Amino acid sequence: MSATPLLDLVVLDCPDALALGRFYAEVLGWELEDDSDADWTTLVPPGGGVTPERRDGRTSLAFQRIEDWVAPTWPGGRHPQQFHLDLAVPDIAAAEPAVLAAGASVHEHQPSENGGFRVYLDPAGHPFCLVRG
Repeated sequence: MSATPLLDLVVLDCPDALALGRFYAEVLGWELEDDSDADWTTLVPPGGGVTPERRDGRTSLAFQRIEDWVAPTWPGGRHPQQFHLDLAVPDIAAAEPAVLAAGASVHEHQPSENGGFRVYLDPAGHPFCLVRG
């Protein structure tokens, strides 16, 4: 047994965990864990449950409701993004309509000079990118 940790779960703070969980479930094609609610929601990646053993070491996403949620600002401002998710797709233009239909918006600031990524905001205001992968 190794003492090296596995990255098990990435947790995003938000105003409504169930709403944001549903957004990312639709975007990623993942399932919501059965006991998900507005305070805590966990996504189940394809082919596995939420324990590291059942996910075969794959990292999952969870969302927790924060009472005094303030959306991050990016590229600057009083509440910097602090992190973001990069979602790899073969074709950004082909993937964009589904992301927008799920509730994302295109960010006004697009720093990619070669079109290798595009910045969006999820419904809670977290920046995330579709990246050519």
